[in-house]
Amino acid sequence: MSVDTIAALATPQGPGALAVIRVSGPEAFSILKSIFRPRKERSEFSSHRMYHGDIVCPRTGEYVDEVLVCLMRRPHSYTGEDVLEIFCHGGLNIPQKTLSVVIAAGARPAERGEFTRRAFLNGRLDLVQAEAVGDIVTAGSERGRELALRQLKGELSAIIKDIIARLREILARLEATIDFVEDVDERVVQEGIEGEVNTVLEYIRRLAGTYQKGRLYREGAAMIILGRPNVGKSSLLNCLLGRYRAIVTPVPGTTRDFLEEMVDIEGMLVRIVDTAGIRPTSDVVEREGLKLVWDKLAEADLVLLVLDGSEELTPIDREIIEKVEGKKVISVINKKDLPKVWKEEEIADIVSPPIVHISAKYGDGVDDLKRSIYEVLVGGGVEGPFSMSVMRERHYHCLERAANALEKMKKNLFSHPEIAAEEIREAIRALGAIIGTEDISLEVLDIIFSSFCIGK
Repeated sequence: MSVDTIAALATPQGPGALAVIRVSGPEAFSILKSIFRPRKERSEFSSHRMYHGDIVCPRTGEYVDEVLVCLMRRPHSYTGEDVLEIFCHGGLNIPQKTLSVVIAAGARPAERGEFTRRAFLNGRLDLVQAEAVGDIVTAGSERGRELALRQLKGELSAIIKDIIARLREILARLEATIDFVEDVDERVVQEGIEGEVNTVLEYIRRLAGTYQKGRLYREGAAMIILGRPNVGKSSLLNCLLGRYRAIVTPVPGTTRDFLEEMVDIEGMLVRIVDTAGIRPTSDVVEREGLKLVWDKLAEADLVLLVLDGSEELTPIDREIIEKVEGKKVISVINKKDLPKVWKEEEIADIVSPPIVHISAKYGDGVDDLKRSIYEVLVGGGVEGPFSMSVMRERHYHCLERAANALEKMKKNLFSHPEIAAEEIREAIRALGAIIGTEDISLEVLDIIFSSFCIGK
């Protein structure tokens, strides 16, 4: 790891009351002494205390800003190094001017995620916690924020460490049967090991099974509204958004392109796509819009299939029902404010549950629909240990790698115990890669921290 000193703006650029400049590295204290003029003369600065004074350019003597500064001595800092934070006035000019003075005094501009990367490399955070820092910053929903915060607090890391500890115990017992075969009943010990491995394997599979839910919490879900013209798709979009976004008229084909909006549903970020009404058409523009419908359908995590409850099902309705087969679907029966023309059992034979009745015109039933959206997206997922979910694809693949190694271990346990022992070691390596206790390549670290903002 580089031992130079880095600096970056830790708050967003633009107008604001305050901005924070973060500095980390061995020269943090000397930079502080070089550029900071405290209001009360002093030669030393205590760790984790705020001091009031001015930033002055050491080369020109130019006064830059009146600030507060805080020096945090290693190892009791975010990065594990000496860290300096400068609280200056916000805006466009002063933070950049202050940062340029810091860099001129001996720091270099930080790269994306470099502060958190140093925190990981210095043992202040494990890799799951480091990734959670980025997830907290980018969280677009309440549930995503909550889950990222729990991972930052170490809940997922504790689960992984517990699994590793159990595997190490199993490995020690297996190695004892190999080394001291004449002193133990090998078959009895191996049968006991097999039972314990089955328990751990189920534990890992359950945790891996939470990935789909965790991914949706972290990235959000894509949901498409489908239906023929004039069934109320655009009215439904406006209801879900709580504002007027889509033009609503009785003229078929009003929506010719697709509209895309983000909304928080039950604490989950959902990207809603309102599409053109599906119908045969000779209009060139409308045909292009319909092509986009099927592209968006392929990307969707959930389909809202909108049907008009005041009219008989049409051949187009039935065609759309066939098109969405195999996808997660909620059948939305709109216009409940009007008399229904068919019985519930008739539609139940044609579409899959859940079926939700609404009036997009008056908003009736929309709250029930929101609950159904959340339940269909995540309610069917496998509940993981302690209700924790994994949010990153990297974690999921490591868990799958560990599970596959344990499956191979079981096949070799009775015939080739030495190979079985190596497969347990492989499972431990795979799990250790999640929290960063095993060797992690620079390429992997580059990928992880390249998604961070500069200054974090």
